[in-house]
Amino acid sequence: MSTSAVAADTQHLERLVDLRRAVEQALEGKPRAVELSLVALLAHGHVLIEDVPGVGKTTLARAIARAVGGDLARIQFTSDLLPSDVLGVSVFQQRTGEFTLKQGPIFNNILLADEINRASPRTQSALLEAMNEGQVSLDGQTIPLPDPFLVIATQNPSDFTGTFPLPESQLDRFMVRIRIGYPPPDVEARLMLSPDTDRVARVHQVLDPQSLVELQRQVMRVEVDGALATYLQALVAATRSSPSIALGASTRAGMNLSRAARARALLHGRRYCIADDIYELAVPVLAHRVRLAAHAEGYTPSREEAEAVVRDVISRVPTPL
Repeated sequence: MSTSAVAADTQHLERLVDLRRAVEQALEGKPRAVELSLVALLAHGHVLIEDVPGVGKTTLARAIARAVGGDLARIQFTSDLLPSDVLGVSVFQQRTGEFTLKQGPIFNNILLADEINRASPRTQSALLEAMNEGQVSLDGQTIPLPDPFLVIATQNPSDFTGTFPLPESQLDRFMVRIRIGYPPPDVEARLMLSPDTDRVARVHQVLDPQSLVELQRQVMRVEVDGALATYLQALVAATRSSPSIALGASTRAGMNLSRAARARALLHGRRYCIADDIYELAVPVLAHRVRLAAHAEGYTPSREEAEAVVRDVISRVPTPL
C-alpha cells in the first residue's frame, strides 16, 4: 500500500473514532446503542428502536445528523397520517397551469419516524421503496433520495394502546433493531441535575455527507474470509431449522448481517472481519426478522422472547477458530 493510501486509510479510521465519540457525548452511557446505530449508518441500513418514551431516541437521531452534517426531518406518526405527509404531494400552480412536486420530509439525509407503529399500515408502507431502493415514486416519477439516507424509526411496545404491528415486509427493511434503555444510575443522576437540557448542541460536526458516503464505500472493501462466510450462512440456516422458530431469517437478512459485520469491523479499526463481528450483531440483525412458533391465540411474543430464542439458536453454531 502506498504512503498516500496508508495516510488516507488512517484518516478514515480517525474520522470514525471522532464520529463515535461525538454521538456518545450526546447519548451518554449507551455505547452499545450508539455502535449499532453507526453500524447501520455505515452499512446503508436503517434502525428500528423499540423502547419506552423519554430514553433518548430523538437525541440519538439528532446527534448523528449533527455529527455527519446531514439534514434531519422528524415525522410524528399518528393514526391519521397519510402517505403524502411522508412522501410529498403535487401542487397545482395557477400561474403556470402545471403541477409541481412539494417534497415531503423523506427527502432528507436522516428521517426520524417517531412511533411508526401508531400509523396505519398504508402509511407505514410509504417507507418501503425509500428504505429498500433509496428512491420514491410519485405521480409517475421516480425520484432519488439524498445520499446518504438513513431512517431511524421508533416503535412503541406492542401492548401500548393504539398501535399497528409492523408487517414482516416492513421489519425486514430495518438492518438492526435496538433498545436504548434507561441510562446507568450515575449518568441518570447527573442528567437530572444538569442545567444542560440539550446535549446535542454540544455535538460537533466531524464529517460531511460526502465523506460519509466514502466511508460507506470503504465498508464493502472489508475482507470476509471463506470460513467466516460459512459461519454466517450457518447462523442464518440455524434459524430455519429450529423448532422454536416458524419462519427463519431470509437471504436478505444474511446479506444485511454480512454488511453490518463489515461495518463493525471498520468501526473497530480493522479492514477484516472476525467471528465476533458476526456473532455480536446476529441478534440485533436477525431477531426481528424471525417469527416464533405458534403461541396461544391472541398472544404476541415480545422482543425479549424473540431475542432469547435467536441467541440460544446461534449459540449452538460452532464458531470458526
